[in-house]
Amino acid sequence: MRKFPCTIMRGGTSKATFFLEEDMPSNREDWESFLLDIMGSPDKRQIDGLGGGNSLTSKAAIIKKSDKEGFDVDYTFGQVSLDKFKVDFKGNCGNISSAVGPYALIKGLVDPVEPRTRVRIYNTNTGKRIDAQVAVKDGKFDPDGNFYIPGVPNPGSLEELTFYSPDGSVTGKLLPTGKASEMIDTSKGPIRISILDAANPLVYVKAEDVGLQGTEQHYDFTDDDLTYLEEIRSIAAELCGFCSKEEATAYSPAVPKMTLLSEPKFYEDSSGKTHKPESMDMLIRMLSMQRPHQALAITGAACTAAAINTQGTIANEIIGGGKLDTIRVGHPSGIMNMAYACSEEEGISVSVERTARCIMEGYVYTRDDYNVDRL
Repeated sequence: MRKFPCTIMRGGTSKATFFLEEDMPSNREDWESFLLDIMGSPDKRQIDGLGGGNSLTSKAAIIKKSDKEGFDVDYTFGQVSLDKFKVDFKGNCGNISSAVGPYALIKGLVDPVEPRTRVRIYNTNTGKRIDAQVAVKDGKFDPDGNFYIPGVPNPGSLEELTFYSPDGSVTGKLLPTGKASEMIDTSKGPIRISILDAANPLVYVKAEDVGLQGTEQHYDFTDDDLTYLEEIRSIAAELCGFCSKEEATAYSPAVPKMTLLSEPKFYEDSSGKTHKPESMDMLIRMLSMQRPHQALAITGAACTAAAINTQGTIANEIIGGGKLDTIRVGHPSGIMNMAYACSEEEGISVSVERTARCIMEGYVYTRDDYNVDRL
């Protein structure tokens, strides 16, 4: 079998190939090789597949109608490596999560309700709930609108994405090491880090502690910068219990995600727009799959909202302590707004605003054969 139904969706600032689970190889152990096959990996150019030679466009989402009470669809995310024979299923992608609701409507997995349909999503990677409020018109997903998000050149319909109880998504704990911050030894001396796990595990450092400003674009990072940041991330992966630091790049490349924080300051985003310090609460620069993210991962935003509101973390100290319900972070493509809530009854929730749309529906052809139950 070499011909598979496939949909390409943009969700936020990322793109992914979407598959109904029934159209995937019937042997779950074949999923990794199948996704590498269709994306054209391992190859940094991904010239022989659908991947775009960038971690933001080398993603996959597998969807099925949920049989779990209180959920509409199950969603499995895969981060496909560009240059290694590896698909990382450990964590989730928040941007791609924003395309799951629209995809579910397009595929008839959820009954449309105008003007907005709530799609209740179970993320299998993290065991967490995500709600998407999706625009509907004439009984169909409506992608059209005038809402812009930083990092996407065209407008779309506003979608509100809410992550419920995101803490402990992969490790089972908001603070995987039990500490809000700690010192680690590196090849360049000791450095202070914070590791938090909410929606995805992240490891935070102050940009100035690694010789950076926090205003960098992706092309400003040197090879030496990236090597050192991966060293720090690998140590954090070991502290999280994922693998040894020597194995982290190969066996846990996607989590934890390396993240730089700094106090608000003037900076120019990727579109050339200048942002003033008073327009943000902090600056953030995230890396994904060992490369600088050109915007901000939504799971990273959710984790950062939790970090800002956790006493003793680097993020909390940057805002001067206390708590923030409405959060503004400056990333390479602009300012992202988030809403944070926490109650004894419902725990933590983080909401963000996104857009999404369908780019292509059709078939993808593989190099190898795979068995599928529907046949």
